Amino acid sequence: MIIDAYNTAQDVRGRSDYLTGVRPGEQPPPYSPFDPGRLLEQMDAAGVDKAMVCSLAQRIENDFIIGLAAKFPERLFGFGQVRPQDDDAPAEVARIADAGLPGLKLHPTLHGYFVSDHGLLDPLFRVCAERGLIVLINALDDPFCHPLAIEEIAKGFPEVPTIIGHMGAVWNVPDAITVAERNPNIYLDTSATLLSDVRRAYSRLGPEKIVMGTEWPGHDFDLERMKIAKAIPDEADRALVEGATMARLLGLADA
Repeated sequence: MIIDAYNTAQDVRGRSDYLTGVRPGEQPPPYSPFDPGRLLEQMDAAGVDKAMVCSLAQRIENDFIIGLAAKFPERLFGFGQVRPQDDDAPAEVARIADAGLPGLKLHPTLHGYFVSDHGLLDPLFRVCAERGLIVLINALDDPFCHPLAIEEIAKGFPEVPTIIGHMGAVWNVPDAITVAERNPNIYLDTSATLLSDVRRAYSRLGPEKIVMGTEWPGHDFDLERMKIAKAIPDEADRALVEGATMARLLGLADA
């Protein structure tokens, strides 16, 4: 089973240039680049069996993600999202778990907090530990979410699988690899990474700590699979990266 660990979906288009891809004053195209129908079509074209979907963080849409996962349970699974600063954040994490979502996505950069803030993050990780949730942290190379800061929180919750999204690309990849190497519960996602990043992580960690993520629609599933194939030529190892490890984290025994 090919399982993709990181993609985005969107219900409300909003006004953001980042989301619409159009210049001020222009009309957006008649279709949404995040349309779930296009997502499933492109999964099929690339041979992807199942994919994670989450909000793109400018707008948190947990109910939409819950509904999307419920509509396509064999193909999609959702990660909810919160702003840790909100007083109801722990309760919202519990709510998404009760709704059947297996994970929580955090985006420190867009939501403006340091991921090493125990006062904000520990309550969320406690709920994730209690409910058996996976945590994925969007971690490009900025000070809000350095891999060492992620480690500061994740090491206190060894029962919570924690995925460093994008491996800390570009400059923080070496530290992300080090953090994954010394913490059994920390994994690296391949989305937005260079081919050389995946090769470097594979040479240090082997295949067990790496999960394939595309971050569709910003990238295409077939291109991500091609990158993985070039970086990890061994078929059995590639099977772990392209789905078996994520299946284990999700508790999909039949995968």
